[in-house]
Amino acid sequence: MKKLSVKSVVAIGIGAALFFVLGKISIPTPVPNTYVSLQYAIQAVFSVLFGPIAGLLIGFIGHTLVDATSYGPWWSWIIASACVGLIIGLITMKMDINEGIDTKKIIRFNIAQAVAHLIAWGLIAPCLDILIYNEPLEKLFAQGLTAGVANIITTGIVGTLLLVAYAKTVVKKGSLNKED
Repeated sequence: MKKLSVKSVVAIGIGAALFFVLGKISIPTPVPNTYVSLQYAIQAVFSVLFGPIAGLLIGFIGHTLVDATSYGPWWSWIIASACVGLIIGLITMKMDINEGIDTKKIIRFNIAQAVAHLIAWGLIAPCLDILIYNEPLEKLFAQGLTAGVANIITTGIVGTLLLVAYAKTVVKKGSLNKED
């Protein structure tokens, strides 16, 4: 197994901290215990930049901290958050934002994040809620659908803006000329 670089470990720490802070700032939806928040946009960007393992750990650590400081760990959703980062990181693994961003990369990012959220909140979280907590089906799929749609929209908008902003700050290889 490939070791994580120091840069990746630092990114995981910063990403998990940002996930935690943004996870504490949320807007309630009409569906109980389901919120609109921005932490998944940060996780998605870090997953693109640092890969699937970083994305997984950011979601796992960040969501565990959010839950632990609120009402206690809700493992089904913590695991689902981890899977969001893993899936986005896997789908965008060969996408080099450091070489710039174009419409094709933005579309790939948004397909990746939409797929990740649909799998996490439409399948993983509800199934684990049934297995771990014996939760009622109607509630689970209402929560999953609401969370999935909210996360796709916020990640699509904020995540795309952050990736575009990041790509503009990166100096392209060969773009600097040596002065005589």
